[in-house]
Amino acid sequence: MNTKISFLPDRPAKPRNSGLTMMMDKGLSLNEAHNFIDSSAEFTDLVKFGFGTAIFAKQVEEKIKAYRQADLEPYFGGTLFEAFIVRNKFDDFRSFITKMGMETVEVSDGSMRIEPNEKLEYVRKLSKDFRVLSEVGSKVKGVEIPHEVWVQFMKNELEAGAWKVIAEARESGTIGIYNSDGSANIELVNDILETVKGENVLWEAPIKNQQHWFIDLLGANVNLGNIAPAEVVALEALRLGLRGDTFFNFLPKELQGRKL
Repeated sequence: MNTKISFLPDRPAKPRNSGLTMMMDKGLSLNEAHNFIDSSAEFTDLVKFGFGTAIFAKQVEEKIKAYRQADLEPYFGGTLFEAFIVRNKFDDFRSFITKMGMETVEVSDGSMRIEPNEKLEYVRKLSKDFRVLSEVGSKVKGVEIPHEVWVQFMKNELEAGAWKVIAEARESGTIGIYNSDGSANIELVNDILETVKGENVLWEAPIKNQQHWFIDLLGANVNLGNIAPAEVVALEALRLGLRGDTFFNFLPKELQGRKL
């Protein structure tokens, strides 16, 4: 049952270009995938098969079909792309995602070194036939990318044909756009937003405090990813101001006086 209540932020209807939620499937069973669909499909846009699990996990094709039937867009994590690239098997990668019926693909260089121009060429080639998510940032702790370089990478990859750029955080939320304690790297995020439109960035935010921070910064319709299956409904509550952390975010001034 859906009950109407005033002063909730508008959420775009699916398919949408902003306010995206990406769920990370790290090995759900087919039954678990169906349970997720029953509870959370209407609040979810993208489903990423995490890491390189698509190569060996059970019932991947069946889950792809189920997600598609539920109006969710599945794709494979960028680590799988890199696993093919490091072996000089780009054509095999393309054949694999085509065989699996993928329409969206992630390009990344978080685990291995790919020269920037080479990565841009992969984005250009793949964007002719697929919707490309291009991830920026390293998964390796201690590898620092200067802010201006990070921003330029994002700008270049969007210009090369990427639909969105992903701001790296890993599934732990302790690297990339975050500090080691999970707090946001505020200077980096601000530098990105000075050049790149927020709607063009998918911010990895696996931890509730990170989701809250981005909703405070960019509103209910910020694009957020690496969300655990059990946290998607809770994230939607955050987006709508129906959870304590964002309870007053969208209420008018005359109601703000009742803050604790």
